[in-house]
Amino acid sequence: PTGESPLTFHQAFRQTACPQCGGPAERETDTMDTFVCSSWYQYRYLSPHYDQAAFDPEVGRYWLPVDQYTGGVEHATMHLIYTRFFTKVLRDMGLVWFDEPMERLFNQGTILGEDGEKMSKSRGNVVPPDNLVARYGADTVRCFLMFIGPWEEGGPWNSQGIEGVQRFLNRVWMLVVEEPEAKGRPAEMDERALRRLTHHTIQEATADLDKFQFNTMLARLMELVNGLMKVRESALRSTPAWDEAIDALVRMLAPLAPHIAEELWARLGRPYSVHDQNWPGYNAALAAQEEVELAVQVN
Repeated sequence: PTGESPLTFHQAFRQTACPQCGGPAERETDTMDTFVCSSWYQYRYLSPHYDQAAFDPEVGRYWLPVDQYTGGVEHATMHLIYTRFFTKVLRDMGLVWFDEPMERLFNQGTILGEDGEKMSKSRGNVVPPDNLVARYGADTVRCFLMFIGPWEEGGPWNSQGIEGVQRFLNRVWMLVVEEPEAKGRPAEMDERALRRLTHHTIQEATADLDKFQFNTMLARLMELVNGLMKVRESALRSTPAWDEAIDALVRMLAPLAPHIAEELWARLGRPYSVHDQNWPGYNAALAAQEEVELAVQVN
């Protein structure tokens, strides 16, 4: 509770006798490096109230080893070495059945200040996220951080760019919730073209998500939203192709903007929760570009 080692308050441990002269002595209480807990937290987190061992082995059989680890490159020569060491000791003790604590590593980039320098108080270029969340909402800030650039590279903060992400989320909300004022306008695409756009978006977004390319994944969803906006006032809005597109859009939005997606899923009258639903599947034939043969005559 005080931030000090619990051994500080264990008088029987702290007060002792010098092994050489026999006089009164005090043991060192700051004995645990800060990396000790972070070297095995992934095991204790599985069953924090389990009192028979470090973790419940049945739960561990389901969850371990960790599928994906994400962290800064600075962890490579500290935390990651320590957690690998702990895991190999646990393996030798027969407490785990694998050699490596994590199966996959991904080092994310750094979000820089608008001046292109690393954010720091001394430079005065820190962007407080709480102010942005209060103004735009957590989902907008979250999506903007993903949209800045490739996740492994990071990039400089741009105060103007967040407005574009907010407009995108507002348009998603409009497509799902708001009825258009005008209806029956000619559609700029037919039902087949709309289904191709939907399935092509799912195909590309799925590949992007697997590779942690959140910026391009958001760009795919923006393209889908642009297409839906063009036909929202047409008869296509009453077709199964429209319903399929909206359903897929909200499901794909869920890991990027979880709060808005949950609300939209409820507005669609779907069962709780969007985060319990399957990722949308796609038909590769439907996603393929249309091909035509052109006869060319020379001379």
